[in-house]
Amino acid sequence: MGYRKRKQDSMQAKLKQKIIEVCDKKIATKGSDVGLSFYAFFANKNDDPALLMEAATWWITTHELDHFEKAVKIKSMVEQMQ
Repeated sequence: MGYRKRKQDSMQAKLKQKIIEVCDKKIATKGSDVGLSFYAFFANKNDDPALLMEAATWWITTHELDHFEKAVKIKSMVEQMQ
């Protein structure tokens, strides 16, 4: 668990803010049961591959999340990191 905690704490503020914004928007438009994947935080054009890899690593490797997770769960996880 120590390794996972260190990886989790290293998320860039830019990515944290983006995740919270996207989750808020999805929850507001589709309700609290809406699910999303880490791809929801990026445009179809991959203009920031390093940030995409950071999100993928946090999602898949660090937390072993399913492909789709509830936006409220992801938002809560990120807010606890702040």
